[in-house]
Amino acid sequence: MNATQAAARAWDVVIAGGGNAALCAAIEAAETGASVLILEGAPKVYRGGNSRHTRNFRCMHHGALGPLVETYDEEEFYDDLLRVTKGETDEGLARMAIRYSQDCLPWMQDHGVRFQKSLSGTLSLDRTNAFFLGGGKALVNAYYLTAQDLGVQVLYEAQVKHIGIEGRAATHVEVEAEGALHSIKARAVVLASGGFQSDIDWLARAWGEAARNFLIRGTPYNRGVVLKDMIDQGAQSVGDPTQCHAVAIDGRAPKYDGGIATRLDCVPFSVVVNKNGERFYDEGEDVWPKRYAIWGRLVAAQPDQVAYSIIDSRSIDLFMPSVYPPFSADTLEGLAQKLDLPVDRLTATVEAFNAGCREGAFHPQQLDGLATEGVEPPKTNWARAIAEPPFYAYSLRPGVTFTYLGLKVDQRARVSGPEGQYDNIWSAGEMMAGSILGQGYLAGFGMTIGTVFDRIAGQEAAKHVA
Repeated sequence: MNATQAAARAWDVVIAGGGNAALCAAIEAAETGASVLILEGAPKVYRGGNSRHTRNFRCMHHGALGPLVETYDEEEFYDDLLRVTKGETDEGLARMAIRYSQDCLPWMQDHGVRFQKSLSGTLSLDRTNAFFLGGGKALVNAYYLTAQDLGVQVLYEAQVKHIGIEGRAATHVEVEAEGALHSIKARAVVLASGGFQSDIDWLARAWGEAARNFLIRGTPYNRGVVLKDMIDQGAQSVGDPTQCHAVAIDGRAPKYDGGIATRLDCVPFSVVVNKNGERFYDEGEDVWPKRYAIWGRLVAAQPDQVAYSIIDSRSIDLFMPSVYPPFSADTLEGLAQKLDLPVDRLTATVEAFNAGCREGAFHPQQLDGLATEGVEPPKTNWARAIAEPPFYAYSLRPGVTFTYLGLKVDQRARVSGPEGQYDNIWSAGEMMAGSILGQGYLAGFGMTIGTVFDRIAGQEAAKHVA
């Protein structure tokens, strides 16, 4: 089907976006018999948005469930969320995402997603997170196959430019595709086209000029076009434009779409210094899945938005390596020269850190309380001296996955307009996740929010047109 053909008919449900959020909504709606059209802004080879780069899904459960072991109950899950968001969350929506996540895992399996055992290393998540066999690309492909079997139609390279609204109802969607602007009639609309992180100018307006040094680890196609259009039309927004899921990634990663392979998990076993050779934060504050997402913002606050993780030979095999090999040298002085860091300052920083390390049991897979003494900032876990050559280093830069400014929704995923909820507009995924993620991030929770509210949006849109 081409764009002209799509514009020649009226659709029950039109969905803006082509990632996990859009696909779950499409499948739910299509299973009721509704006619569904997905408008994916990316080319087919890049379909799936940031979902292509994910690898796991955080899930509440009581007892073993799929690949998950033991129990991860609502209160522990919610407590983990409060810790990373510092309370900046909508409790009702957050608890809803948590409770519904248990039902999502078998639903995902029923719709083609396969799981594998948890990865080892710094991500010890076999109790909390289910890993996709084949990663996010396999998940996306499975959902597209399921959607195709259900009769869902997809237009690629179809950028939604405007949601036509009269009163409290959407009437049509304007989409740029095949070199022309098309108007597509819709009885219900689901907005699942992500945040604005790929629009560097918008990032710079929110963060300042430092944002031009950020790397975008996710899709280059999430430019916030639909989000801006809805806000301009009076839709209520939620979230801080300076808050985002930003992690420390390899400084050699590409500007866009480097994905999860560029993330660095070495921080807990290292000392991290800025370009002046100085430490600036506790590298061992908490287990990595609860703290990896703060490091993007920490690095963003350093001079030139760059930092360096320094480790020794004892730690090089304790974490999943980046796609790029580390810098290495037989001496700290040689390493500093390779990194263009001030030699005297770096060696003094490491020597002061080493002097503050104490004897104790080192447990890389759990909080071990092996802390420094008399060092600022302290390192509160995994504090071993950086002393065994050869020495290694990774350069760090902020890698933005998605932004938290989004559309305000209710518990049925309906978008809030200037005078209450819209009658037939729903939103899901990263486009509304700011309601739950006011700041910080919890590994795998973006997929949880997406899958829960995507399914609800699809179900509610189908009910509306039934």
